[in-house]
Amino acid sequence: MNNSTATESFSTDISAPDRDTLVGRAEALREKLWEDAEESDRERRLTERAVSGVTGAGLMRLMTPKRMGGYQADVRTLLDVATELGRGCPSTAWVTGVLNVGNFVVSLFPEEAQEEVWRDNPDARTALVLGVPSRAVEPVDGGAVVSGEWAYASGSLHCEWVCLLVALGADTPQPHFALFRAEEVRVKDTWFFTGMRGTGSNTVVADRVFVPRHRLLPYLPVRNGEMDGLVDADNLYRNSMTGVFSLGLLGALIGGADAALRYVREKAPTRPVAGATYANQAESPTTQLALTEAATRIDTAELHARRIADTVHRHARAGRNPDLLTRARSRMDAAYVAQQCREAVDVLVTAYGSSAFHESNPLQRIWRDINVGSRHAGFGMGIPQQLYGRALVGADPRQISVLV
Repeated sequence: MNNSTATESFSTDISAPDRDTLVGRAEALREKLWEDAEESDRERRLTERAVSGVTGAGLMRLMTPKRMGGYQADVRTLLDVATELGRGCPSTAWVTGVLNVGNFVVSLFPEEAQEEVWRDNPDARTALVLGVPSRAVEPVDGGAVVSGEWAYASGSLHCEWVCLLVALGADTPQPHFALFRAEEVRVKDTWFFTGMRGTGSNTVVADRVFVPRHRLLPYLPVRNGEMDGLVDADNLYRNSMTGVFSLGLLGALIGGADAALRYVREKAPTRPVAGATYANQAESPTTQLALTEAATRIDTAELHARRIADTVHRHARAGRNPDLLTRARSRMDAAYVAQQCREAVDVLVTAYGSSAFHESNPLQRIWRDINVGSRHAGFGMGIPQQLYGRALVGADPRQISVLV
């Protein structure tokens, strides 16, 4: 599961970066990620060059505490970096987002666990799976013995640690994060999906693995932002979890949709309009209107994603948690972002024409990536709409889902 050292990387100075610097590093990777995206799609895993490039640029340290060698960046930086990476390869952006959010959760564990993860490697990466908690948990002295399977483990092929949800407790089991070393679990090859193939989101299997107590963390306080006193005083945004998980994914969708828009715009002056007298697609009002619609949808998606980030940041800096209505709205915002990105790409491939679906055309890969990624469980099944509607009438959305 660990990423081996690549023969080629995009080495970058990683000292004291601000947001603009980090986004600039992501932009510098875009062309190489674009070149490798086809191979990542074909092999169902990111290329070693892509992983080492993102890691070497320090972009796996975004959510790692400063005292552990990380950047302790804000969530807007996470979103903007993932968006820029998504313009090169949505799968790479998705994995980068997931691994950074995994590191965010590790930063809430006891210091002993953080030392284990980052003491010898500040670039250490943590895959996070928010799946159904395993019931095969046996409490023992000093911790618990865990068995089970967790599907959709994005980043599991490129991590040193894995963070999974387990149900812990005798009478009324409660969800806990359990932190495993990568070598303690097995990855079952199950990611045979049409899109986001490069994420390698396979199934993680644990077979009677002992997890010490310091690597077990109650989930509900993290969800509710009730971590006061357990986090760095200068890192207040960590006291509010609303939207953090979704922001690790949304940048990949926004960036991918924007890459499709750029591609169609660039090709329009040289592409014919079948059955018409226009010299090229750029002259056709139909194409112009399609580009307008797609660009507006992508702008709308980005504005809503930034509202999630700004909401997290504003409440955290004020030292207070957002109320349930705000949290439910952020779930709805995330679902709306995913929908806008998907619909924008649909408009673009239609405007481009049927050759968008030729296997050699990158549009068909982006179309597959966005259509799969936008249907992630966090965005789909009508649950975000139900949560927000319930909150709007004063009811508790947590009666529907714990992910709010």
